[in-house]
Amino acid sequence: MRLPSSEADGMKWLKRVVMGLVATLIVASAGASMWFWFTPVGVNNYINKVTFQLAIDSPELLTYLGAIDNTPLDFHSGKLADYTREEEERSIAKLRDARAGLDAYGPEGLTGQELLTWKIAAWFFDDLLRQAELRYGGYRVNQISGVTVNMPQFLTDTHVIKNEKSVRRYLSRLREFGRVLRETHARVIDDRANGVIPPDFVIEKALVGMNKFIEGGADNSPLVTTLGPKLDELEDVDEAAAAAFVNEATQLVSSEVIPGYEAIIGLFESMLPEATHDAGIWRLPNGEAIYAANLRSNTTTQYSPEEIHATGLAEVDRIEGEMLDILDGQGVMGDSFAERIRVLMDDPAHQFPNTDVGRAGMIAYLEAFDQKVMAIAADYFVTIPPQPLEIVRVPEYSQDSSPGGYYNGPALDGSRPGRFYINQKDTADNPRWTLPTLMIHEGSPGHHFQISTSQLIEGVPLLRRLSPFNAFSEGWALYSERIAKTDMGLYDDDPLGDLGRLQAEMFRAVRLVVDTGMHAKRWSREQAIEYMTAKTGMTNEEVTREIERYVVWPGQATAYKTGQLALLEIRKDTEGVLGERFRLRDFHEAVLMNGAMPLDILKETMADWAASQ
Repeated sequence: MRLPSSEADGMKWLKRVVMGLVATLIVASAGASMWFWFTPVGVNNYINKVTFQLAIDSPELLTYLGAIDNTPLDFHSGKLADYTREEEERSIAKLRDARAGLDAYGPEGLTGQELLTWKIAAWFFDDLLRQAELRYGGYRVNQISGVTVNMPQFLTDTHVIKNEKSVRRYLSRLREFGRVLRETHARVIDDRANGVIPPDFVIEKALVGMNKFIEGGADNSPLVTTLGPKLDELEDVDEAAAAAFVNEATQLVSSEVIPGYEAIIGLFESMLPEATHDAGIWRLPNGEAIYAANLRSNTTTQYSPEEIHATGLAEVDRIEGEMLDILDGQGVMGDSFAERIRVLMDDPAHQFPNTDVGRAGMIAYLEAFDQKVMAIAADYFVTIPPQPLEIVRVPEYSQDSSPGGYYNGPALDGSRPGRFYINQKDTADNPRWTLPTLMIHEGSPGHHFQISTSQLIEGVPLLRRLSPFNAFSEGWALYSERIAKTDMGLYDDDPLGDLGRLQAEMFRAVRLVVDTGMHAKRWSREQAIEYMTAKTGMTNEEVTREIERYVVWPGQATAYKTGQLALLEIRKDTEGVLGERFRLRDFHEAVLMNGAMPLDILKETMADWAASQ
């Protein structure tokens, strides 16, 4: 699941998104009586109140939701957040007060859904505080995240332009982007002074991305070139006004945005001689504590790096055996496991042409497969999300730093569908036999089902309707890949499709090994690349991109397999309790319609549910 933006890493952004979504919903639903939320009665209202107070200063997050942009309640869509250290200190102070206040509402005296709400919220706020206390715990600007990577896509893809007023707000945000870049520049200087300098290869890749973004000048910036087509669709903007708006955008990019990038580029160039080649987060001051906190946050468990590493090795061995059985059955030969996978990956018979026609054909194939899944979904799920799903190409200007696919959830007001973004820089990266599993993971019944159905939950605080727990969300998507085989029968007549499923599962198992390898066992970048290449058959370029992602997002990649294994264990336990009374549709409903939560709490919740049946 692609995270829409980030200040330092993916999970921090995801949690800020949750805060922003909650805040927006409170504003949108309360309207003139908004002050009701400041006199809470009960745990639900208290959680709504504090999330509002914590998130109201995040204009990007309010726009990401899309509930009040371009309405009379819109106070934010011409602004961007404050990225200064002072604002971070204020936010941490608010967070501490919010967590302390939660204890006045439980857990004593609470039962049922209110007790579950308290447990989830307490874990969430405690985790935010654990992360916040590690002030210098990551690389604020890197090759795949941070404002230099994600803010342009936010401005071009998320900011909605529907009339003249929203155009002027877009221009205001271009001006604000210059301020954000200056504030980020100051934060990177502060990070450097406190021992946080990215590895040399991260600096080099970040420099490539930043230089590429500005190399065409303001006239060719996507911040300008994407504006014109949007203006052509507006009824209240004539040709002359449109030309004036494009000219103003060009000037703002030239005077505000490009100088901001140039300053950060200069800073990164000055840091390069000081950088080492070590990959793990252990290289930073307090690195072991940083990794422990990241693992706990991302897996929502207390597994140690050693336990996660051992689990990964065992899963790699199991999956490799199943893949070899299929390769043998299909007569695919080679000198090594990786070479045999490459034979299939490189076979032109399985590839879409790397042309516009081929890319359109790939998307059509994905749409047809999604329709096949949806035709039988009701046999396995009670609630079918009504929100539509679009399949679109990753924007060309961000495809170099993007994964093969990612999902962005629908707007809660229905103004934006769920979207599965497929990276089509090179269609050979995604042969036909790998696409079904990618579609299941990012679309239905993976991320699209989980995130869309959670928005439908009623009678709980808004936090429960969202998905701030990576292990649950990614674990569900990987669990969905498994049930496509074991329960839905989608690969009964497609052994290569099943191989694609196993390859994707192997990819997630390998992540457990290399992430803990680099950050806890002090593996080098090269050692991690060698292991992943041997076990996945991916190209060196693909593996390098992945390994360098794990370097800057320590622990995040461990969430997928940890979450999947937890769901499979919970299902097995539930089947053991219910026996012949077990119904898969009801099990899925109980998991999804309680919303995302930490895995340890999920295990308790589903055990109680099974007993109640």
